Amino acid sequence: MTATTPSARTDTSTAPHPARRTAQQDAAEVARHLTVTEQEAGLTAEELATLVGLVEHDETKDPFPVTGWDAIVFVVGNATQTAHYYQSAWGMELVAYTGPEHGVRDHKAFVLKSGSIRFVVKGAVTPDSPLIEHHAKHGDGVVDIALEVPDVDQCVEQARSAGARILQEPETIRDEHGAVRVAAIGAYGDTRHSLIQREVDGVRYTGPYLPGYVPAGSTFLKRDGAPKRLFQALDHIVGNVELGKMDEWVSFYNRVMGFVNMAEFIGDDIATDYSALMSKVVANGNHRVKFPLNEPAIAKRKSQIDEYLEFYGGPGAQHLALATNDILRTVDELVKEGVEFLDTPDAYYDDPELRARIGEVRVPIEELKKRRILVDRDEDGYLLQIFTKP
Repeated sequence: MTATTPSARTDTSTAPHPARRTAQQDAAEVARHLTVTEQEAGLTAEELATLVGLVEHDETKDPFPVTGWDAIVFVVGNATQTAHYYQSAWGMELVAYTGPEHGVRDHKAFVLKSGSIRFVVKGAVTPDSPLIEHHAKHGDGVVDIALEVPDVDQCVEQARSAGARILQEPETIRDEHGAVRVAAIGAYGDTRHSLIQREVDGVRYTGPYLPGYVPAGSTFLKRDGAPKRLFQALDHIVGNVELGKMDEWVSFYNRVMGFVNMAEFIGDDIATDYSALMSKVVANGNHRVKFPLNEPAIAKRKSQIDEYLEFYGGPGAQHLALATNDILRTVDELVKEGVEFLDTPDAYYDDPELRARIGEVRVPIEELKKRRILVDRDEDGYLLQIFTKP
């Protein structure tokens, strides 16, 4: 079982949003609310408000300021094939690489991008690589949810004072492209958060990823008519933890990072007699980084959370949600490349109560039914989502 499965997501909320007002200002004002990665991807504040719910927030007042996602780092059994899969099936672009040819003896790593999303796929190439132990315990999965921060030292001191595990003390690494300051703290299970400061002494790092990585490209050619990219941004990463541990990790993100509670799903909201779970969602101030945290609940059968904890060998990142501005085309393109999605019964789409609950959506229900896309609505609007098979 694959431990982490991306999900295609589109958010078509029509509710008023503060970030939309920002997007109507001049270009300099808009850019102030975007990360460099988002600007390089050609995204706008208005687009991100729609796709991932970005809101205005002054991070200078945060005890642990988080600029946004930096990278999602996977450990896999075969990094070369996995990188090719994300290019060929998911439309990502290979941008950087490191490995034995560049002085990294024990493993190779490929860096791929789609919009503002960055995946780093690592795989061992020697039997004594530290990655071997992680892969033997968990299989393919996410080892590191790296966050870009404006001040690594401030974040580490805040984390230390709040009782977090410091896995790597702050250090500055350099190459011909400049300097990056890095550190890392522990999260649930064997998951870590690397903290990446890409501007040191007023100068932003200009390399393709981190010092030690070199620019990389691929001879892979997309099919005629394939879109430039399928996904624009990372929406959230779900963490699964043991029974009784959800509130502990919600408190961790509140206390250590100053994240706020966005939502919770308890009891009948998200459970049946046969499968049950509880979930709470935390986010940083601008809602760019969101972590739903799940734990199993007592039911007649094992829940999906129980199964994950059993198969993965403990707590970890269950899935990623990738935001797209055209979920119909995205699903169609992924299916053409052999990606399989979880099925949804016809009754879901034919249920009059469901249609009444979701109200009007811009996409015909029949088009959603054809692709097995799910609809969720709350007071802020609705979103369309679908999950890949693990």
